[in-house]
Amino acid sequence: MDRLTSMAVFVKAVDLGSFAGAAAALNLSGPMVGKHVQFLEQRLGVRLINRTTRRQSLTEFGRAYYERCQVVLAEAEAADALASDHLSDPCGRLRVTMPALFGRRCVAPILLKLAQQYPMLELDLSFNDRIADLAENGYDLAIRTGSLEGKAGMIARRVARQRMIVCASPSYVEMYGRPLEIAALSGHHAIIYSRSGRVRPWLFPRNDAPPMEVLPISRIRLDDMDAIADAATAGMGLAWLPRWLIRERIEAGTLIPLLQDQPEFPYDCYALWLQTPHLPLKVRLAVDALAAALPEFMT
Repeated sequence: MDRLTSMAVFVKAVDLGSFAGAAAALNLSGPMVGKHVQFLEQRLGVRLINRTTRRQSLTEFGRAYYERCQVVLAEAEAADALASDHLSDPCGRLRVTMPALFGRRCVAPILLKLAQQYPMLELDLSFNDRIADLAENGYDLAIRTGSLEGKAGMIARRVARQRMIVCASPSYVEMYGRPLEIAALSGHHAIIYSRSGRVRPWLFPRNDAPPMEVLPISRIRLDDMDAIADAATAGMGLAWLPRWLIRERIEAGTLIPLLQDQPEFPYDCYALWLQTPHLPLKVRLAVDALAAALPEFMT
C-alpha cells in the first residue's frame, strides 16, 4: 500500500470518528479503511487506534502520529500545488495595501507591469499609510517600511532598502550654512515627518550599536514626505528623506545632499503576507517582482 494514502485514510478516520464515516467520505469499503490503518500499524510496530465493537479511540502514540500526519499531508498538498502553479499563469484578484507615496511612486509601477504580463491577474491596490490587518481586511499582501513589531502569524520578506539622507536647498545653505556633522544639526531648523501625532526621529547608523536618534528643532511638521521635499526645496529647513524621492531634485540642483561623509540610514521595505502552508502563485510572483525591481527605484 502507499504510505501517504494510508496516512490520509487514517487522518480521515480520526477526523470523522469512525471507519464507516471515512469509508463513505473516501468512497472506500469499511474493510479497506481498516486495512490502511492496519498497514500503518504493522509498519510502525505500534497500535494507533484502540477498536471495540462500539467505539474507537486514539492511543497516546496514535494522537501524536495523527498530528504529524496532518503536517505531512499539508506539505504534500502544498508541493503538488507548486507543481500546478508552475504550469499555469496567475489569475484572480490580488489585493495589496501599501504606504501612499511609496506605493504610488515605487510599488504600483511594478505591479502594473506584472498585470500587463499576466492578463488573468486582477489588481486591487490600496494606498494608505494606516496599518491594515491583512486577515480582517482581506488583503493578500502588505508593503511596509521600518519596524515590524507585532507581526505574529505573518511572513515578512525584505524587498528593498530606502537610503535616507539629510538635504536642504541651496538658498538655505547659503543663509544658514552647511552642517558638517550630526551634532551640528541641533543648530538648524528642520522639517519633520509626523503621523498620527507621533514625531519620527532621524536615524543614523552606528557600528555594532542601535542607530543614533536625532530630533532637530522644527516649527514645520508634515505627514507627507512629498510636502516635506517641497518645503525643503523652498528653503524652509533641513529634511531627512529617502534618496529615491529627491533624486531628481538633487540632479536639478534644487536640493543638496548633506552629511555625505556620514553613512546613509537603510530604511527597510518589506512585503508581508499571512502564514500559510502554500503561498498562492499570484502572491509569490508579486513578491518576487518587487524584490527584483524595487532596489532599482531606491538608487
